[in-house]
Amino acid sequence: MKTPIKYSRIIAGTMTWGSWGKQLLKNEMISLMNHCLEQGITTFDHADIYGAYGNEEEFGKAFSDSKIRREDIELISKCGIQYVCETRDNKTKHYNYSTDYITWSAERSLEKLHTEYLDLFLLHRPSPLMDPEPIAKAVEQLMSSGKIRAFGVSNFTPSQIEMLETMVPVSANQVECSLTAEGVMYDGTLDDCITKKRIAMAWSPLGSYFREDTERNKRIREVMIPLTDKYQASDDQLILAWLMKHPAHIHPVVGTTNMDRLADGMKASDINLELEDWFTLLTASQGHKVP
Repeated sequence: MKTPIKYSRIIAGTMTWGSWGKQLLKNEMISLMNHCLEQGITTFDHADIYGAYGNEEEFGKAFSDSKIRREDIELISKCGIQYVCETRDNKTKHYNYSTDYITWSAERSLEKLHTEYLDLFLLHRPSPLMDPEPIAKAVEQLMSSGKIRAFGVSNFTPSQIEMLETMVPVSANQVECSLTAEGVMYDGTLDDCITKKRIAMAWSPLGSYFREDTERNKRIREVMIPLTDKYQASDDQLILAWLMKHPAHIHPVVGTTNMDRLADGMKASDINLELEDWFTLLTASQGHKVP
């Protein structure tokens, strides 16, 4: 199951690079790509729906003009969500995992990203109508033609992955995981990644900490004060370090376009939280001692 592909410890999430966020111009995207590489961030995470199906094309134009060598980066994309927007004739949000659609979507991503292959291709969210046979057929075609180098999923449970693996190997699972959304540490999702040697990736790795003024976040902020001094690190660095200490070797997908925060994110990989400090943060998040 384990893929030989090496992903950077921190992955650059591109969801907010385009119309769903900062609306970066081509030259701004090129600068951000080069900054990521300077920090050691070589993996870029996409999905076909980002920017209402427009982000991949904008990124691809910038990548094409950047002169960055394809072999120096890793590209991830996802498919399956049928999003209701002006660029698609969808009346209801739904999922499509037919052989033809998966194949078409992967080939569209290749065209838009100006690349001959994807390092990792993910099914974006599980569908109640998933049939592993047509999915496996599409993946086998894409793998054999060299259009994708590895196949994985996003937001899938262990049982859903087990169903797919009756027909096709799954090498990665990208899920929501953070100090304020730690459920996958208890429901078997990360256990499955360790057991089956899948790559574990976390979207929204900072969780709600900077977005919401909840009682949970107030508790975390209180215990953060001595820890930021002890480790000479910022809150976001400690949250990423907390996540990366997990034995599933989680790769945080960091969605910021702020260059300083990206650089700080990579520095977080050098922080080794002491065991009790890790549990101090967990206790603050959950609001009670561990059982």
